[in-house]
Amino acid sequence: MFRKVLIANRGEIAVRVMRTLREMEIATVAVFSDADRTSLHVRMADEAEWVGPSPSAESYLRIDRILEAARKHEADAIHPGYGFLSENADFAGACEDAGIVFIGPSSQSIRRMGSKTAARQMAVAAGAPVLPGSPEALRGVDEARAFGARHGYPLLLKAVAGGGGKGMRRVDSGAALDSAFRDAASEAERSFKNADLYVEKLIERPRHIEIQILGDQHGNMLHLGERECSIQRRHQKVMEECPSPLVAGRSGMRERMGEAAVRVARSAGYYNAGTVEFLVDGSGDFYFLEMNTRLQVEHPITELVTAQDLVRLQVEVASGEKLRLRQEEIAWRGWVIECRVYAEDPYNNFFPSPGRITRLEEPGGPGVRLDGGVYEGWTVPIDYDPLLAKLAVWCGARESAIARMARALREYDVGGIRTNVAFFRQILEDEEFRQGRLHTGFVDEFLARSQPLQAPPELAAIAGLVAKHHAAAGASRTERVSTPRSLWREIGRGEMLR
Repeated sequence: MFRKVLIANRGEIAVRVMRTLREMEIATVAVFSDADRTSLHVRMADEAEWVGPSPSAESYLRIDRILEAARKHEADAIHPGYGFLSENADFAGACEDAGIVFIGPSSQSIRRMGSKTAARQMAVAAGAPVLPGSPEALRGVDEARAFGARHGYPLLLKAVAGGGGKGMRRVDSGAALDSAFRDAASEAERSFKNADLYVEKLIERPRHIEIQILGDQHGNMLHLGERECSIQRRHQKVMEECPSPLVAGRSGMRERMGEAAVRVARSAGYYNAGTVEFLVDGSGDFYFLEMNTRLQVEHPITELVTAQDLVRLQVEVASGEKLRLRQEEIAWRGWVIECRVYAEDPYNNFFPSPGRITRLEEPGGPGVRLDGGVYEGWTVPIDYDPLLAKLAVWCGARESAIARMARALREYDVGGIRTNVAFFRQILEDEEFRQGRLHTGFVDEFLARSQPLQAPPELAAIAGLVAKHHAAAGASRTERVSTPRSLWREIGRGEMLR
């Protein structure tokens, strides 16, 4: 087993990985940029190393500096978290060449699955269902036009090296194809330094359901069930559930999806944790979308329903151990809902809201898990993804999990910045959500039929005065003004004031 692990990431995922490593009695090394000198993950680590200026291209994406920090601190292994270098085959290969264990799949597997067209080909070879699409990168807009003529519109242009919704455009007619192709290619080039696109037939109002898989270096592979990830904004997930309301109601669907995911992973020679993503149409038929060769942001909900620590399992597999689980031992108990709490304004196109956190009251109680990476008085930087924390709740059934999440969100109070907490409270009250009628366009439709929460002007004025008082007092827990919680509950039924 490893003696010391460097976490090549920041924020809540770095904190989450450190907690498991601490339980395993493995020393931790944090890396940080200028913007993160006082971040929680730096405070929690046993050791820490500066890796560059605030821009990620000059710090968290610098392979040479990450490896230099690992060598300097004599780390045996590197955990990449998610984002940044986590799916970078060159980084995994550089770790292998340096004799430092990469806690993830091999560089070859990452490279195979990193190309969306190559991944599609492996899915086909593995017998997994795939949507009609181009088998290779498009050589130009004319090939996309021919695909549209053959399969009909709407269609979806997607970056071959893509992810996170970048380099993706919906096309509803041939007249819109030229501009969409140009825009998607341009965005793909900026985001991935690769302008190649491919095309798929677009499913209207699909569900986005993914399967968590785990394999070791001895040929053992299993799945840990599904996650419903259909509630998204700008093609990025914001709210997840486990199990899926759809899958839970269909006999054998979890098993069929799980078996397909395992076949895809095996075809890539995969080991460690990964996720195979599927789109599901209105008839319940599912189609391979892509594979993420890392730990997912939403992994806590799988941990809560299966009682497994995925980070611990990742570390054990990376150290060469065999999986200590068999497929028949995996059981799913209860229901989990997770909300990704962002510093953003959902009523202003989810615009980021960086700034100083002047007040932070976090929820707790039975069945509540909060994976956070911030603290009161810390300044949320503008340089990175504005994720503050992931709030997950477990309960025996979906209805009671919704009630528990609503209670936890009422306890969540963040001052100084805007967040999406009130937005989630509204979603939980939405009848479409309560009935489990979910799809990837849910958020847009929800916003179209909903009105942002409003508060009386006098309460907004009070909130502003209190926030100013907190800032002047340094916003320390010992010095802050004592504000009646009942008042803040009334004001803060909407985060929109902050």
